[in-house]
Amino acid sequence: MSLARTESPLIRRILIGIALFYLILFIFMPLFIVFSTALEKGVSYYFNSLKDPDTIASIQLTLITALIAVPLNLVFGVAASWAIAKFDFRGKNILLTLIDVPLSVSPVISGLIFVLLFGLQGIFGPWLRDHGWRIIFTPSAIILATIFVTFPMVARELIPVMKAQGNDEEEAAITLGANGWKTFWYITLPNIKWGLLYGVILCNARAMGEFGAVSVVSGHIQGFTNTLPLQIEMLYNDYSFTAAFAAASLLAFLALFTLVIKSLVEYRFRAELKAVRKGAH
Repeated sequence: MSLARTESPLIRRILIGIALFYLILFIFMPLFIVFSTALEKGVSYYFNSLKDPDTIASIQLTLITALIAVPLNLVFGVAASWAIAKFDFRGKNILLTLIDVPLSVSPVISGLIFVLLFGLQGIFGPWLRDHGWRIIFTPSAIILATIFVTFPMVARELIPVMKAQGNDEEEAAITLGANGWKTFWYITLPNIKWGLLYGVILCNARAMGEFGAVSVVSGHIQGFTNTLPLQIEMLYNDYSFTAAFAAASLLAFLALFTLVIKSLVEYRFRAELKAVRKGAH
């Protein structure tokens, strides 16, 4: 008998009550405040706030950044995961450690790294200046910083999935004459599709919501280098609270949408895994 069934009803109610208290305090109340403040001046003011040219520009930059960063991290995540899970090579543990660097380093420090590399006084700054190139305080810096802080997302989801599946199916396909591309497309990819989708969802959510790294490299130029999180901060600092919360509601909608998609992916993955196990028996 499981521990959960041997606990007294009082203990179970206390544990459930604590969990609900934290959910209400740290999730539902902040969401309620965001949406209530965003709509306190009416629906028309809410949509007019979102039509502000600087806010629209920040939304566009956020979407462009995600559209560039997520596919690049998808390619890196699949390649790194395949190499780590399917092959043994010298430096494998070093590669695993390097993948975790953006997760262990503060995003602000990540932004400072790019300033030290590409700023006017940075390592490559004089060379970039002499050739008429500028990276820091441009959308390019935001894209680079976002790629850096999000590149572990896909890889970290795929590595355990690929390790758990082993190499038997790929080796069988190669033995039967399939080349590397066909083996990946018809064997590996179908087996990792749910983990891959899950990693892409997390990567996209982090890319759109990143604040620390992009704040350092953006320069906070309204209408040019402000992503949506930075625009929210600027509106709030200008005491445009309703407009700030209206923009924040977009990120809240993104978070809720991400949770729904994540739950659907997990449900489909569990259902497929259950069917596979049932077929095996």
